[in-house]
Amino acid sequence: MKVLIINGPNLNLLGTREPEIYGTVSMETYLENLKSEFHSHELKYYQSNIEGEIINRLQEDDFDAVVINPGAFTHYSYAIADCLKNIQKPKIEVHISNIYKREEFRQKSVTAANTDAVLSGFGMDGYRLAILSLK
Repeated sequence: MKVLIINGPNLNLLGTREPEIYGTVSMETYLENLKSEFHSHELKYYQSNIEGEIINRLQEDDFDAVVINPGAFTHYSYAIADCLKNIQKPKIEVHISNIYKREEFRQKSVTAANTDAVLSGFGMDGYRLAILSLK
């Protein structure tokens, strides 16, 4: 199975950005662990701080399932939500922190309605749990 993992804005800073919320492991390090655990899957990774680039990547359609952490776009990107709506493959939204324990504006996801499931608050392990759910 080809799984596309997409991270949105500021998630390129994982490992150094607000470690009390996001931890101290970089996505690159975590991705290597995922690849060794899920060696039967082809894991592709993409990160962008730019909304249109995320949409363009999703529209490439070279994957069997997507695991997406839209970052701040979660809360206001109807463009990404519309793109997800048009993908007829398994889609799981992941949030490292529990968005429901954070600021009020972070507690609303406009993208979640166009995914099959949402994992929130499991730390980086949310990506692993999402891939496990695709088996």
